[in-house]
Amino acid sequence: MSYQFIQLDVNEGVAVLTLNREPLNVLNIAMMKEMNQALDSLKDSKIKLILFKATGKAFSAGVDVGEHLGDQVEEMIAVFHGIFRRLDALPALSIASVQGAALGGGCELAVYCDLVIASEKAKFAQPEIQVGVFPPIAALIFPRLTGRKKALELILAGDTIGAQEALALGLVNKVVPVEALEEETKKYCDKFANLSGIVLAMTKKAFYRGLMDDSEQGLLKIEEVYLKELMKTHDAEEGLRAFLEKRKPKWEER
Repeated sequence: MSYQFIQLDVNEGVAVLTLNREPLNVLNIAMMKEMNQALDSLKDSKIKLILFKATGKAFSAGVDVGEHLGDQVEEMIAVFHGIFRRLDALPALSIASVQGAALGGGCELAVYCDLVIASEKAKFAQPEIQVGVFPPIAALIFPRLTGRKKALELILAGDTIGAQEALALGLVNKVVPVEALEEETKKYCDKFANLSGIVLAMTKKAFYRGLMDDSEQGLLKIEEVYLKELMKTHDAEEGLRAFLEKRKPKWEER
């Protein structure tokens, strides 16, 4: 199948899904639907791992804010979260290779992967709070990856952190020089691609079961707050519209 906004290459047990909507790989609904189609196509394959990477200067600047308003928000959330539900359903190991900025939904996509390798120039942030919303996937996954207080601070403040800080916090597994990212990503993937796929899959399954987490129930609760409470507020709509109109939001606390 050919895609407009992504590329999918499968070779010797490794699927490479490349975000290809330069310059910033902003995730619009059409692009995310392609990602879901690509992940669906891998469902019955015997791949050992899925590598997410991106063309251009940014891994992804996040979900398209213009598709976040009005009637589109429910579809956008359903399609975006469909990516993570499909990743959970696939036994293959997921790895993100982050060359530049991973912001908002782009950060969530990278960090949700089982393993993350990043260049020294990579940046990570969840700036949603600054436009009057919060990041549901980060709310689910950050507390499971780093200390609870730091996770809450990153989500509440929307601060941008560099690759080394992300490494120290446990959001990233390995940081390499920019010019070595492609080579180091291949080496990193080869470590796992040379192992038994079925053993990798069962080990991953046991690992997550051992955490005693029910991420699906957690995500459902988060989505309920997001769609039924947050998106009904004045300030959420005001923040998003202010971003699109390139002005400061006027919060009314309602």
